Amino acid sequence: MKDFITIARFTYPSEYVIIELLLQQKNINYFFLNETAIAILPFHSNAFGGIRLQVHKNNKNMAVKIITDLNNDIVLEIV
Repeated sequence: MKDFITIARFTYPSEYVIIELLLQQKNINYFFLNETAIAILPFHSNAFGGIRLQVHKNNKNMAVKIITDLNNDIVLEIV
């Protein structure tokens, strides 16, 4: 995995479910480091350095754009 770079970090798996779906839809090569360890030991997330989203360096710009667009489009409404 030498051509993969970290572009985001998450504390819990529930934080990246939508991002994972969007990456799959765009056929972006990615994987999550420490995902399994933190699923088993969730309170140790900070000790492991969080769950790191890694994408292939050729897909970096598109993946960063997906995350940025998602962050800008979120509108929470309290009902």
